[in-house]
Parts: sequence; C-alpha cells; structure tokens
Amino acid sequence: MSQRIEKINSLIRKHISEILIKEVSFKPGVFLTIPKVDTTPDLRYTRVFLSIFPEKETAYVVATIKKETYALQGSLNKRLQMKPLPQLVFKVDTTEAAADKIEKILLEI
Repeated sequence: MSQRIEKINSLIRKHISEILIKEVSFKPGVFLTIPKVDTTPDLRYTRVFLSIFPEKETAYVVATIKKETYALQGSLNKRLQMKPLPQLVFKVDTTEAAADKIEKILLEI
C-alpha cells in the first residue's frame, strides 16, 4: 500500500470518527469503533470497517449507518480537500468474533 493511500486512510478514519460522534446518535450502551479503513488505489471507494459492541446490536447499528450514509458522505466531502472524493462503503468487522471463536475451539482442545 502506498504512503499516500495510508495517509488518506488515516485522515478518513479520523474524520468519520468525529462525524459519527457528533452527527449520529445510537442507543445508550452501544459502542462503535473503526478499526480499519481501506481505500482503493484509484480513490473511488473507501471501505470503513465497524466494530460494534455488544454484537447483538449489529443489525441496529448497520441500519442506522445505512440510513445516514448520504449525510455522512456529505459531511466527509466538506471536510476533505481532495479530488476525487472516495465513496464510503461501511462493513462490519468480524475479526474479533472470529478470533473469539478460534480461542474457544483452542480452549476445548
């Protein structure tokens, strides 16, 4: 991955985190983190990975984010001084759940 893409990923992660805190409200007790942001080399798309706790609220958070995607994209576009502006695609990060599953299997052995 090029240094430019890494800087863009870092910048987008920072801005999306700020936007989510200020502009999107979730139920009390729902925690959302952005462990990873991945932008394509042509800067057309950015995948924003979401880690959601508790996991049972995943459907609620995904629905809320889906509903607010247009507003989130607009807020990000106002903050970024670059062309082209990547289109946001939100994905649920399942790395932690997979790690927990593997850990449980290893403990059973």
